[in-house]
Amino acid sequence: MDTPTIYDVCRLSGVSTATVSRTFTTPDRVRESTRRRVYAAAEALHYQPSAIARAMARQQTDKIAFLICKEGATILDEFYASICEGVMRRANGTNYQLLISTAEEWTRTAQSKQIEGVILAGNAQADLISEFQRQNIPVVLVNNRAAGFDLPCIVADEAGGVRQVVSHLISAGHQRIAMLMGRFSPYVTSARYNAFLSVMRENGLSVDESGALMCDRDIQSATEAALRLLSRPDRPSAVFAFNDVLAAGVMKAARRLGLRPPADLAVVGFICPRIMVMYLGQVVEEAPRERLFAGAAHPYSQALLAAMPTGMAGERGVESLPQALEGELPSPLKPPSGCRFHPRCPKAVEICRREAPAWKDLAPGWRARCHLL
Repeated sequence: MDTPTIYDVCRLSGVSTATVSRTFTTPDRVRESTRRRVYAAAEALHYQPSAIARAMARQQTDKIAFLICKEGATILDEFYASICEGVMRRANGTNYQLLISTAEEWTRTAQSKQIEGVILAGNAQADLISEFQRQNIPVVLVNNRAAGFDLPCIVADEAGGVRQVVSHLISAGHQRIAMLMGRFSPYVTSARYNAFLSVMRENGLSVDESGALMCDRDIQSATEAALRLLSRPDRPSAVFAFNDVLAAGVMKAARRLGLRPPADLAVVGFICPRIMVMYLGQVVEEAPRERLFAGAAHPYSQALLAAMPTGMAGERGVESLPQALEGELPSPLKPPSGCRFHPRCPKAVEICRREAPAWKDLAPGWRARCHLL
C-alpha cells in the first residue's frame, strides 16, 4: 500500500490542502469540527504529518544553531569545521535541523530564526550568552568556559596537551623554551599559560616575561613577535606556538634571521589542522594533517615521517619510506641550484639539479614542489 499523502486526507475529510496543513501546524486557527474531521481522516489513513509540521504544531522548530564565536571566522573555519561535522552527523540521526553560522552573522540576522538550542563554539561573549538565556534557549559551550555562567561545556585538555608538548621539548634537550600566545579566549589562554609555567618550573627551568609573548592571531603579528624573541642574545632554542598560524609566523621569522628549523630552532604548534614542510627555508609541501600522515608526497616529507619512532611510521601508512638522509645540510643563505633538496634526495634525477620545481596541486588543499610528481 502506498504511503498516504496530504491529498488523500483532503479527499477523505472534504477540506483543502491549506486547511489540512493548518490543522497540523496552527490548529488554533481551524474550527474544532473541521479539526476533528481532519484528525479522523488522518487516523483512518494512518497518515503521519512531516517532522516540520509536527514541530510547528508543538510551537517548536526542531532547529539547533551551531555558532562559531571567533573574530573574522567563517563557517569554513578549519578548527571548528571538524567539530561541526560531528554535530551534523549526530543531528542527522534525529528530527533536528542544524543551522550553522558565525556569531557575527547571527547577530545581524537572527530576528527571524526560532531555535530550540544553541551550541556556541569559541570565545562567546557574555552579552550573546545572556540574550539566549533571556529567551530561555538552552546553551552549550565548546572550547570555552564562560566566567559567571553555569553552563555545560565541552573543552579540550588544554593543560594536558601543553604538558605533553613542553615535556617532549625538554626531553629533547631544550632548556630555553619560549611561548607565543595568540589572543584566544581567556579560558584557553590562561589554561595553556599556567600549564606551561608549571611544567617549566617542575623541571627547574625559568621563564621571564619576555619569554612568553602575546600577539594577534595572524601571521604578520606572529612574525613580528617571533623576530623579537629570536633576536635576543639568549634566544630560545624552541618556541611553542598556540596554533599553526602562529607557528608559521615563527618559521617566517626564523628564515629572515638565517635560522634553519629544526636544526637551529624547534617550532611546535598546539593545534595544527594543516602542515607545511620546509627545507632550507622553502616550503616543499603543504597539506591537511591527516592527508600528510596518510602518505606524504615530497621525498623530504617522507624522510621526516620515516624518522618517527619505530612502530609509528607503519601506523601512519609510511612503512616503505626511504632510509635516513645522507650528506650535509647546505646553507640556506646559499642554497643549491635547481631543487634545494636534490643533493640529499635519494630519488633525484637530472632535471632536479637544473630547475627549481614549481608547485603541483595533488588534491584540494594539498600541493608539493617536486619534479617527480
